[in-house]
Amino acid sequence: MDTTCESEELVSGEVVSVAHALSLPAESYGNDPDIEMAWAIRAMQHAEVYYKLISSVDPQFLKLTKVDDQIYSEFRENFEKLQVDVLDPEELKSESAKEKWRPFCLKFEGIVEDYNYGTLLRLDCSQGYTEENTIFAPRIQFFAIEIARNREGYNKAVSVSVQDKEGEKGAGNKEEEAEKGADNGGEKEEGVNKENSSSTRKASRADCP
Repeated sequence: MDTTCESEELVSGEVVSVAHALSLPAESYGNDPDIEMAWAIRAMQHAEVYYKLISSVDPQFLKLTKVDDQIYSEFRENFEKLQVDVLDPEELKSESAKEKWRPFCLKFEGIVEDYNYGTLLRLDCSQGYTEENTIFAPRIQFFAIEIARNREGYNKAVSVSVQDKEGEKGAGNKEEEAEKGADNGGEKEEGVNKENSSSTRKASRADCP
């Protein structure tokens, strides 16, 4: 199976459009609660698909867009010292940070589909999408940071953690099966001993005059 093609299809087309209105930028909607809910649902679906991807394969081999190389190159050129393993929200959301991110994001308008869609981004890449570990970010910002995390090896902590848990679960199941087997063996042995004891008593009675 081609992991690159599969991951690109999942991440780029992970959800069917919630409504025709979602083809417009988020700022076009105002504070419509129905639209906000639709955006939240779509963002959560995207997050779930992406987390399953980095949990099941080595993230270093994932390709999230057709222009990963360009995104990564531009990102590290503009944010050379930004630590992507554990993000500081101020480096994304402060006014000075926004001023620096804005021209970067606009470079990918028309290049990355839905580049400014709202997307969930993890602060600590070794953890999942919890309320405390998640912020809202434009999609191109998500791609830039997650591509860097994948290529620089930080997201591997997720797949390793999941594999370790699965290994522990498998070992636990084997131990449980072994214990059940031992218990069944003991029951069988006890049954045989009872039968032998019963036969001995019968033989003793038969020998009596």
